[in-house]
Amino acid sequence: MDAQGLEPLREGDDARSWREIREDFPVLKQHVHDKPLVYLDSAASSQMPQQVLDALIDYHSNYHSNVHRGVHTLSQRATNAYERARLQAARYINARTEREVIFVRGATEGINLVMQTWGRENIADGDRILISAMEHHANIVPWQMLAERTGAKIDVIPMSDKGELDMSAYRELLGKDVKLVCVAHVSNALGTINPVAEIISLAHEHGAKVMVDGCQAAPHLPIDVQDLDADFYTFSSHKMFGPTGIGIVYGKFSLLEQMPPFQGGGDMIDTVSWEGTTYEDVPQRFEAGTPSIAAAVGMGAAIDYIAGIGRERIVAREHELLALATEKILTLDKIRVFGQAEHKAAVLSFDFEDIHPNDIGMILDTCGVAVRTGQHCAEPVMTRLGIHATARASFALYNNEDDIEAFIDGLLFVRDLFA
Repeated sequence: MDAQGLEPLREGDDARSWREIREDFPVLKQHVHDKPLVYLDSAASSQMPQQVLDALIDYHSNYHSNVHRGVHTLSQRATNAYERARLQAARYINARTEREVIFVRGATEGINLVMQTWGRENIADGDRILISAMEHHANIVPWQMLAERTGAKIDVIPMSDKGELDMSAYRELLGKDVKLVCVAHVSNALGTINPVAEIISLAHEHGAKVMVDGCQAAPHLPIDVQDLDADFYTFSSHKMFGPTGIGIVYGKFSLLEQMPPFQGGGDMIDTVSWEGTTYEDVPQRFEAGTPSIAAAVGMGAAIDYIAGIGRERIVAREHELLALATEKILTLDKIRVFGQAEHKAAVLSFDFEDIHPNDIGMILDTCGVAVRTGQHCAEPVMTRLGIHATARASFALYNNEDDIEAFIDGLLFVRDLFA
């Protein structure tokens, strides 16, 4: 590491074909209802490649031990692997230092950590919080809880029928009483890629901080928190080819060092006595208790896997898949597609006229095709669009043209069955 920050993450060394890369994922070799599995639910949880599974097995088989507290060999190995994963995550988002990366159970806990620490210290009665109309519940509910406790007010940044944020309205909502702006980098329900750099810049002009939910961006897009000038940025491992139960929340060091602990217990303390307790420095101050060590190791392996293929290459491939799937689905009668923003990630939300999305999902499952149905933890989005739910197909680097053909054939079967 030099004085300016971390060494950049090397990307794009893997020159294998997409067909060869698909072979890394054991789960895709199975059949469901006697049909080859077509997995189109990666926005909820992506699958893990063998390289990640091997890293998990290696930890459990060869150096399972607690971190930071042991002087024996296994503890040292576990600690090194755990902290290496932190360094990998920091490089992945181009943080200034790995100390700006806090391990959490996932993005939901990351947002709650920021709410319970920075939020409770800095949001007061009369302050305003701006939240975009397309947020996941995890970036809405904690701030509603804080507003109820403090007397702060929440205002909503509206979105268009196409699923794009109204930036003119956003500019009008900003003011000196706005202390925080909450926005998804990519909408999980619609796939919209939001102009987060512009959103952050405008917020900073008015003295507000910004909390970015990066869950749907982390597996797909290059992320540079320094270039974005993000105050807080969070994402989960299980959406980026890693295990569940682990994620990170990034915060600018100048903010983190002023924030109180999130939870009390072991590993976050400096000294403990009956007269009082002093706390560790950042980031250990926010990581009480035994962490999810194996999951962190798996997340590090997932970051290595993505970087090896190259995020620019992944973006281009997923854009091809989304364009092909969108073109084909729009040829079907009585199909509505929700979320037609100019800039989109690989998410395709839709419904059939007079067919409940749950029925679509269950029938597609009999064809071996896995999609998500419901409100996608984005009920305000559904309300804004005047619908109850959608079916959602989400694509990842392991999908291919055959998956899209099976998906469209499944939708034809749904249509014909209800006709």
